[in-house]
Amino acid sequence: MRVIAISNRKGGTGKTTVAVNLAAELAASGRRVLLVDLDSQGHCAVGLGVTVDPGKPAAHRIFTDPDARLLDAVLPTAFENLFLAPADQLFEHGSGLREDDRLARALGDPVLTERFDTVIIDTPPSLDILLFNALNAADWVLVPYVPHHLSFEGVQQLVRVLFKVMSKSNRRLRILGFLPMMSAEHIRQHRTITGDMSRQFGAHRLLPCIRTDIRLAESFAAGQPIRIYAPKSRGAEDFAALGRVVAYE
Repeated sequence: MRVIAISNRKGGTGKTTVAVNLAAELAASGRRVLLVDLDSQGHCAVGLGVTVDPGKPAAHRIFTDPDARLLDAVLPTAFENLFLAPADQLFEHGSGLREDDRLARALGDPVLTERFDTVIIDTPPSLDILLFNALNAADWVLVPYVPHHLSFEGVQQLVRVLFKVMSKSNRRLRILGFLPMMSAEHIRQHRTITGDMSRQFGAHRLLPCIRTDIRLAESFAAGQPIRIYAPKSRGAEDFAALGRVVAYE
């Protein structure tokens, strides 16, 4: 079972858009995918049109109940091969069990490893126990960024955290790549920041960009991945290309 964390220290970089649509692409290719939402905003459920009943187990329960199983939080979606462990919108960041391997142990459940090929983790932007749990559980981390200065700063901050985790607590963790979001080649600043990213982290680390497309926002509001909502849109084309790259990485 391969585990991919979607992360950036800065909010507003499209993490959840990437998590939902990449999960949908991999599921459509035949992989059995579990999307784990660690961001207490709970937007993965919105993007997949899943209604989460209050009081039902959520992904965050493993951080508040030492006996909780992640499996109990798993819900089906309307999309074949795609399942969701939704967030608890009432979870308070900084609370709960102070163990940075809770998620890794939960994902080691033999029932989960037998049932799923791929796990996608949508992480919160905060530097807390949830982010460290995601990074300690992951084999790969994918970093979406918007090509402007503040997002570039967020990437640099995250990379410092990644190197710390890679050297101390999760030596198998690797950077899958940096993903430009809302990219527009005709905007000089976008070209400049992408060039900076290439020079600092290597051109081979840059993934095919996700272009600006209003249909991506519309698809979220409709509770459908872009491949279902607008299969001929730019967003659908770009996520299909990303899915192919990730599938064969």
